[in-house]
Amino acid sequence: MSSIKLTTEDQKVCLQIARQSIKHGLQKGSALQIAASDYSSDLQQNLATFVTLHKNGELRGCIGALEAYQPLINDIAEHAYSAAFQDPRFPALQDNEYEQLDVEISVLGKPEPMIFESEEDLLEQIRPNIDGLILESGYNRGTFLPSVWEQLPDKKEFLNHLKMKAGLSSHWWDNAVKISRYDTFSF
Repeated sequence: MSSIKLTTEDQKVCLQIARQSIKHGLQKGSALQIAASDYSSDLQQNLATFVTLHKNGELRGCIGALEAYQPLINDIAEHAYSAAFQDPRFPALQDNEYEQLDVEISVLGKPEPMIFESEEDLLEQIRPNIDGLILESGYNRGTFLPSVWEQLPDKKEFLNHLKMKAGLSSHWWDNAVKISRYDTFSF
């Protein structure tokens, strides 16, 4: 598992960039464009992130990537904008909602494929409050960040909801399913 760590200062910078990108989206209709070279070497690493927005304690948007493809600071700017304006589950963020937003950033460790014989074997291996999971079967794919354990603390319930998120039945099972796990550093 990864051991991603960012200094308190870098975390503050990330949260500021996320908010600035959302503000830029409200004013200009696009994500904030930044040069990664202007930031610390830790923020220039290629790392995958999810940006989650809450308003009054309720989910207001969550967008991210499972694979790292750009510098961390750019990934945050892009996903903060997308969470505010492009999450298909919600209407685009309005000006009057901006001040009520809580922003959470999850930096993902590299996904590791899990090896299991059966659904029961998989459930034995899952680590609540640690593992984020990616489920893949054919064209069906879904992920839950480790923070989802707060709403779904039971392993079986967590897995069943992940199946449904991937477009499958909660009772579905196929031993050929691919499951990977990852951890996150969230702030």
